[in-house]
Amino acid sequence: MIRFDQVSKRYPGGHEALSRLSFELERAEMVFLTGHSGAGKSTLLKLMMLMERPSQGQVFVSGQNLNRLSTRQIPQLRRQIGVVFQNHQLLFDRSVYDNVALPLLIEGYNPTEAGRRVRAALDKVGLLNKEKQNPIVLSGGEQQRVGIARAVVNKPKLLLADEPTGNLDPALSEEIMSLFQQFNDVGVTVLIASHDIALVRRLKKRVLGLANGELAFDGVLHNAANTETA
Repeated sequence: MIRFDQVSKRYPGGHEALSRLSFELERAEMVFLTGHSGAGKSTLLKLMMLMERPSQGQVFVSGQNLNRLSTRQIPQLRRQIGVVFQNHQLLFDRSVYDNVALPLLIEGYNPTEAGRRVRAALDKVGLLNKEKQNPIVLSGGEQQRVGIARAVVNKPKLLLADEPTGNLDPALSEEIMSLFQQFNDVGVTVLIASHDIALVRRLKKRVLGLANGELAFDGVLHNAANTETA
């Protein structure tokens, strides 16, 4: 599903965010991405969405070599990918329903099909009864659920999440991770960047640990001895 082959990313000014990074994610795998602040997690996610391009090496998503995609082909790639952000990035001048429907409207779905998909996504995250509300009146956990519904409303093959529980308490974090697990259970490939090592360890999933732009750990965190490595 995802393959990085000797990928490096150097930004203007000389900062090397990623260095010779190689790994593969299988279809329908759920994997966590960990590492210190500045380790390269966000850059890695941006390369998959073609928000950035590698300085060297190759990135593959669903068998496509992203290096070969033109600017005109980027929207087609992004339609396969759902993205969840730490700060939700919701529009507070629109209802919950309209926030979730936005990706479908951009793609030109008719209102009937869009409505069916939006309500199915809201039902999945437990917010069907709040579709008419403004997101600003919702709790932080509910706002994150709206963001997840928006990310999955077009049924992506790949779901990326950048610190999705960073602003949530432990109980809400567990609930959000349970939602990601449910999407993974139906075949969605899930990659989650997270600082919450304790939560990651409890879930017993594969972890890619970055350190200074390099892959320092690839495996499952079983105990406290692994924590510093990741």
